[in-house]
Amino acid sequence: MSASLKKLGIEKLSADERIALVEELWESIAEATPLTEAQRAELDRRLKEHKRDPGDVVPWEIIKASITARLKG
Repeated sequence: MSASLKKLGIEKLSADERIALVEELWESIAEATPLTEAQRAELDRRLKEHKRDPGDVVPWEIIKASITARLKG
């Protein structure tokens, strides 16, 4: 059976609820998909870079708020 917005009632959810659902789905996929060695190496490289310059970031809350505002607008 194919999942769809209507069959699952997803179209009735608010934008915030749909975003939360996507986050939950993404986390479940990430947990079920192991990293390759190349992916692990890239994550290690990025973590080292972040430790060298921790101020060179945009907090997740700001990114999420920006995306949410665009989706509502």
